[in-house]
Amino acid sequence: MDLDLNIQGETLNLTEELLERYNVPGPRYTSYPTAPEWNDAFGPGDYARALEGSNPSGRPLSLYMHLPFCERLCLFCGCNVIVKKDHAVAEPYLGVLKKEIAQVAAHIDRSRPVEQLHWGGGTPTYFSPAQLEELFACAREHFAFAPDAELGVEIDPRVTTRAHLETLRRLGFNRLSMGVQDFDPRVQQAVRRVQPYEQTKELFDACRALGFDSLNVDLIYGLPHQTVDSFLESVDMVIGMAPDRIAMFSYAHVPWMKKQQGALARFIPLGMDKFQIFRAGIGRFTQAGYTYIGMDHFAKPGDELCVAQRERTLHRNFQGYTTKAGSDLLGMGVTSIGGVGRAYAQNHRGMAEYVAAVAAGRLPVMRGIGLTDDDVIRRAAISRILCHCVLDKGEFASEFGIDFDAYFADELARLAPLGEDGLVELDGEGIRVTLLGRIFIRNVGMVFDKYLRKPKDKPVFSKTL
Repeated sequence: MDLDLNIQGETLNLTEELLERYNVPGPRYTSYPTAPEWNDAFGPGDYARALEGSNPSGRPLSLYMHLPFCERLCLFCGCNVIVKKDHAVAEPYLGVLKKEIAQVAAHIDRSRPVEQLHWGGGTPTYFSPAQLEELFACAREHFAFAPDAELGVEIDPRVTTRAHLETLRRLGFNRLSMGVQDFDPRVQQAVRRVQPYEQTKELFDACRALGFDSLNVDLIYGLPHQTVDSFLESVDMVIGMAPDRIAMFSYAHVPWMKKQQGALARFIPLGMDKFQIFRAGIGRFTQAGYTYIGMDHFAKPGDELCVAQRERTLHRNFQGYTTKAGSDLLGMGVTSIGGVGRAYAQNHRGMAEYVAAVAAGRLPVMRGIGLTDDDVIRRAAISRILCHCVLDKGEFASEFGIDFDAYFADELARLAPLGEDGLVELDGEGIRVTLLGRIFIRNVGMVFDKYLRKPKDKPVFSKTL
């Protein structure tokens, strides 16, 4: 069986043994420590202190607002969504969210600029154009936005209208992320997301005509009934649309967390079949001129993600790869997550609990964690591996006041087999992830994760490929 990977003009030789060794459950590292390590001992007061304690730093802000509603449930979905066909729920939720925005802003120095705002879901365009304008006005009222702020939103072509797009563009939104997943009708029927190519392309072209700076398209490999040939047809359609960025996510089959996924188990490609789909997709995108950032992201060579990776300023947070390093992320809305300085916090998952907390004037925090010195050091190591594919020992040691080789002696020993397999290059100066290592970059980061060494009672993460 041919397992060679052709990426950016380089042929990588893989074996079934290598795939079996590294295709194991592991985190995506949008945070460290990862969410399963957080606890409910961290509450509203802790988060309030973290917010206020971050003000002297003057760090810029990134705002995330969770808009959770969808008209119907896609069976592959692993997001926190609320399915309601009746849009009457939107207005009351908007009222609560606006109150939370004011509560969070009360703890933040007004002089700190917002460099990034993102609306995620759910389906943000479930809300009407007027409701979205109202929400943005509230954000502008309580926070000071930088003139060149990155304003992004996730859109679903099945419910997004021209009026939505015109409103978003007029408000200054410059980045759109469009869910596609797969264009094959059989796959779409199986996952209950019927979205014809023509409908998607029409909306995509409208986005281009309105002048949005950056358009991202999401695909998922490993969905039921997918084959190499069928997936490549979707890939070619996406390439023809010429998005600026592409995310090709691995389907995360976690039916112990998302019960609806159980209906897909008999039809999803597994093991080598799934890898061949991944292999075909990554080859096609890089042949088309996209740069493989790592994990599941591709971008045109001139895109600021590629520039940031080359200049080692790329960052990773709950929104994935971003160029906004050094920002504090404030999460607002039910289930939303924030990361401020040395703390992470998550809002209540239950709508009733979330609404009650906001109504009582409390920050609606359900759980979180305060980071130790060791957490901060390991977070930085994992981030530099995943974002820059390079970890400079001398630079890192100077920044954190440690003897790198002594502090990470166990990790360096654990990396040695990855070096023998060609995933990393190790020497006295640092750690470099190879092009092959980018395929398994989560595995490289996992070496530095001390929490993974604790025994787990039940499955927590999906597999890395």
